[in-house]
Amino acid sequence: MTDPDRRIPRLVRPYALTTGRTQPNLRFGWEATVKRLPRADDLPRPTSAVGNVIVEMTRELISIAEISARVGTPLGVIHVLVADLVATGHVRVMATLEADSSDAVRRDLIERVLSGLQRA
Repeated sequence: MTDPDRRIPRLVRPYALTTGRTQPNLRFGWEATVKRLPRADDLPRPTSAVGNVIVEMTRELISIAEISARVGTPLGVIHVLVADLVATGHVRVMATLEADSSDAVRRDLIERVLSGLQRA
């Protein structure tokens, strides 16, 4: 279930949140995890309400998919906004898998993402 305090009102179309951009400046998967950087407190706050919510949510490691589910915003929009937050130094996208990651590691990642989505 989505936390109503974190859900962004649907007064604005998703493309307006990204000023019409549909592609992020960085490439990462929906399973990638995001973590707020310590210096984020010293930076100017993001200009969008969704950006502020993402910065607060990433105080703990959270996947792109889970952010999307909790905020109630499409994955593509979250990708663009998170890439913007990386560029401004607010958050860091963590590596999820290496090319030689084992099946067990891949399965563990999928289980963690699904567990996070179920909590959302």
